[in-house]
Amino acid sequence: MRFEDLDTGRVRRHFEAEQLADLEALGIDWDGEVVRQSERLELYAEALRRLEDQGLVYPCWCTRAEIRQAASAPHGDLPEGAYPGTCRRLTAAERAEREASGRPPALRVAAEAARVRFRDRLHGEQEGVVDDFVVRRNDGAFAYNLAVVVDDAAQAIGEIVRGEDLLDSTPRQLWLAKRLGLPRPSHVHVPLVLGPDGKRLAKRHGAVTLADRRALGETPDDVRARLAASVGLCDPDERPTPEELVERFDPERFSPPPSGPLPGL
Repeated sequence: MRFEDLDTGRVRRHFEAEQLADLEALGIDWDGEVVRQSERLELYAEALRRLEDQGLVYPCWCTRAEIRQAASAPHGDLPEGAYPGTCRRLTAAERAEREASGRPPALRVAAEAARVRFRDRLHGEQEGVVDDFVVRRNDGAFAYNLAVVVDDAAQAIGEIVRGEDLLDSTPRQLWLAKRLGLPRPSHVHVPLVLGPDGKRLAKRHGAVTLADRRALGETPDDVRARLAASVGLCDPDERPTPEELVERFDPERFSPPPSGPLPGL
């Protein structure tokens, strides 16, 4: 169990307690102590130092507007919207001018449009181009991509299962893992749960939290059964236990993507 709480402006500890309580109510447990990224900053700093020692990191002073403008132009092999490495190509004079401005830089990796191939259990063979992405923001916060790569290795994660909206992040993370000498995990990117309008399920669709469903008279067992039925692990009128669902689980049930709306929402 890991809380990715690096964005201190949005994190509230009571949300963490509510999420853990919801998981327990649904019968979902976890191994070991709860891990919080906010308590692991030295691990990320050490990983960043290792990248710097390899000459793979450079400062970037680009503003958001400059990044949008640069990313909107075509840049050969880079995907649309990717950062083209503007600050990597600064002359010594241009770099000195930006340093003198006093504006703190972000830190980016010099991936230089590296190509990374991997196999996803549901999506098959994939290949992505890695742009010069941020590993530390200009406010000093470590970036998500760096933190999760370090944490996945530290927690011995062999297979990463997450939403298919993060499929395009995988080449970046595998590139980082290789440069840091970390194990290469396998991946499964599963379909998102959708609302009746076919868009990702969100607050705008109504009662979507466990507390909301309880207020409507549903029990945690009802909610767990509804979720299980949506992926074919039980019939709509069944109320299987967590142990029974573990026995029935088959990742091939999620293929082929994408999924449709969750029934009843």
